[in-house]
Amino acid sequence: MTVLQQVSLFLKQRMGLDASSIGDSAIERVLRQRLQANSLNQEHDYWLLLQQSSVEQQALIEAVVVPETSFFRYPESFSAMADLALKRYNMTHQPLRFLSAPCATGEEPYSIAMALFDVGMTAEQFHIDAIDISAPLLTKAETAIYGKNSFRAASAIQRQRYFTELKDSYQLNINVKQQVKFRLVNLLNPQILLLEPAYDFVFCRNVLIYFDVPTQEMVLTNLIRLLHKEGYLFVGPAEANLVSRQGLQALGIPLSFAFQQAVTSKKTLVEPKRAAVAKPRMVQPPMRASVKSEPSLVPKKPTQTTVPLSAPMSTQQVLDNIGHLANAGRLVEAIQLCQQQLKQQSPSADIFYWLGLLHDTQGLQTQAIDFYRKALYLEPQHTETLAHLSMLLAARGDVAGAQRLQQRMTKGVTKHG
Repeated sequence: MTVLQQVSLFLKQRMGLDASSIGDSAIERVLRQRLQANSLNQEHDYWLLLQQSSVEQQALIEAVVVPETSFFRYPESFSAMADLALKRYNMTHQPLRFLSAPCATGEEPYSIAMALFDVGMTAEQFHIDAIDISAPLLTKAETAIYGKNSFRAASAIQRQRYFTELKDSYQLNINVKQQVKFRLVNLLNPQILLLEPAYDFVFCRNVLIYFDVPTQEMVLTNLIRLLHKEGYLFVGPAEANLVSRQGLQALGIPLSFAFQQAVTSKKTLVEPKRAAVAKPRMVQPPMRASVKSEPSLVPKKPTQTTVPLSAPMSTQQVLDNIGHLANAGRLVEAIQLCQQQLKQQSPSADIFYWLGLLHDTQGLQTQAIDFYRKALYLEPQHTETLAHLSMLLAARGDVAGAQRLQQRMTKGVTKHG
């Protein structure tokens, strides 16, 4: 076994990382970095050091953990969570408990707190625990000073309401900081938070996809154990199928990726009402794993969708169906429904936006850009498309292109209100 293979095995055992999810080249790059950091020339010497030094073991883990987060990432998740939380508190009049795992540099748990404050909840009505395997990330989270990049999905109003502007950054207000307790915890620990009361809401997003199947099942089992029997689990877009296989049911709120245990009582909270809108709401794409190729997501044989493809549907019904399919992780069926709509009706900016978003979620960036541009050709001020395409271009290094789209979006907001 090579040292690279030994290091990959160590990372799998210690933090559940499936090396194939990020690629051997990424592990090899980290190995070279640690060799240089320790002034070593031979990989074998590094392997000996790794076995003997707990400090180096943690340093290696830190080098692999690359946080990709921002405030209010996937806004629909926070909107759904806040509505459900307010209803639950009004029903039980008991403080609610939240868990963010892993929390990285703190944007997610702090977003939970801000969303709850936004719907009128008070500090005494909720508490948030936030855990991560990385001590440096937790230190940054507790410092709560963030650059502009952390506000990609947050509104200017939220930034003004909850932050104090510094010279080149923003300091989170103390009332939000006090709602979150950070802990150094490994998700793979079978005794994770064993003595803690059940959580009403658990956020575990975009981490399961980096584990192999046995580790995914183990972590999900632990999370479900921590979840109140009528609690809610929020995951990332690519993880919906994993959760469904564990017996949890999607709430059906488009793009919230929220689940609850299948067996529920009659007192279980009802789904929050959503106003009928012509366009799907904006959601920020997840962290993109490197993709070697971009195969089409269209299946060779059609699969059954929630509504038979031959059934006549209004535009809003189609958009609602696409949202439900996406929320349940049935991305291929959602894409099929989009394509069927394009065949039966005239081209639609909303449908092209959805096609862009669905491909973007899968890391198929080239195809996503093409669909986003088609949406903007039909509707130049399509807000959601402008936001997503600008973020995608920025992630690919086209800063100038991203800025142009952001300027267009700002002009549209100014013009229409």
